[in-house]
Amino acid sequence: MLGNFQQSQLRIEIEASATAIKNSLLRPAKLEKWLPSGRFASGMPEELHPGFEFTSSAGPIQVHHYVDLVGSDCLRLILSKGIDGFHEWYWGEGWVQSRLEGVSMLPLSLGQTLSLLSLRQFLIVKGE
Repeated sequence: MLGNFQQSQLRIEIEASATAIKNSLLRPAKLEKWLPSGRFASGMPEELHPGFEFTSSAGPIQVHHYVDLVGSDCLRLILSKGIDGFHEWYWGEGWVQSRLEGVSMLPLSLGQTLSLLSLRQFLIVKGE
């Protein structure tokens, strides 16, 4: 894989319940509404579960996601293709944290920041 090793960890406050945050991260129907890369292929489950695989796009670059872990307050995705690494999410009442590590030519911390801000905006507008 060409690119640079990058790592970033961000935590933000969100005026939303832990359940609303969880649903926004684990339910593809909600995930594609706020995730900047958006639209997933058909055949997505109602909720992400370990072992499920899907691909998203960051512009012309595709990123393959393997759902490694789903817990009551966490999600870990193993990434390949455009990013070789992992993305972990943790959440609780009023906050969400994202940890991203990988090798890529993409500016990972910028994408991570935009994703968190988009999630916050989605939860504020939807009032979930």
